[in-house]
Amino acid sequence: MTFLEDMRERASALKRSIVFPESSDQRIIAAAEEMERTGMARPILLVGGGQFVPNAEALGVPMVTTGDASALEFAHRMVAAGEADVCVAGAVYTTAEVLRSALSNIGLAPGVSVASSAFYMVMPSTANVSCDVLTFTDCAVVPYPTADNLADIAIMAAHDRVHIVGDDPRIAFLSFSTYGSAKGESVDRVRDAVAIVRAREPDLVVDGELQGDAALAPTVSARKSPSSPVAGRANVLVFPSLDAGNIAYKLVQRLGGAQAVGPILQGFAHPVADLSRGAERDDIINVAAIAALQSAGRVHEGERAS
Repeated sequence: MTFLEDMRERASALKRSIVFPESSDQRIIAAAEEMERTGMARPILLVGGGQFVPNAEALGVPMVTTGDASALEFAHRMVAAGEADVCVAGAVYTTAEVLRSALSNIGLAPGVSVASSAFYMVMPSTANVSCDVLTFTDCAVVPYPTADNLADIAIMAAHDRVHIVGDDPRIAFLSFSTYGSAKGESVDRVRDAVAIVRAREPDLVVDGELQGDAALAPTVSARKSPSSPVAGRANVLVFPSLDAGNIAYKLVQRLGGAQAVGPILQGFAHPVADLSRGAERDDIINVAAIAALQSAGRVHEGERAS
């Protein structure tokens, strides 16, 4: 079973309710119908005043009328109120619109200072890495993160990976330096972020600053960072800036043949999903499945808090 097949199967067991505010988009309708047909989730289509839904009578998917309210804000309020587990949007709305509404209506998780994102990079069989799926973060939201931002980004990515991939996160903070081999303001910021994560989450396996080859290649890490608990087998890569993260994921996707699943938003009090506006039916289903698995993590957080 592939990662995506396994992910959908685990999401199916949760039977989460997923609200879609872009119900006039045929891709959203097709994805919702497929999820309803397979039982992967319980989709809900929102219909605004005067909105036209193609073949509405023939659809076997529940619909909710929003009246004059913004369908996106209505959807996020449903999630905040517990009337739906997940909101999936972005096929029509921009990322900025999704983020603004989510921040206003759902808010950040306790102790988190910034919303961010991750891509789950499904690596080809020819890739010389220690695992089939790598987490790249942040690649879509925070342009110039502070040390505290980087710590939040890493902690949320590690938390979500446990539920989305199902393995133990090994976090590498990336830089153009390995253990002081070069100097610079960004190196200091990465080093500070590592210290913050270790203080806040001492059970996480984390290291940095590391260059990309030291983080992923055992032969290189044996020379550059032989004492590292992460080097050579990292599965969560934290990039020092949005420039680095966005460029890296696109190069790995286009030149390395990896499948990029995302962006997956992280750091919110409840799961919020943002689609690429070029997303197709299967992309929408995959993002919805990941958001459903994120919701399982929120349940476990609540159990610990109580």
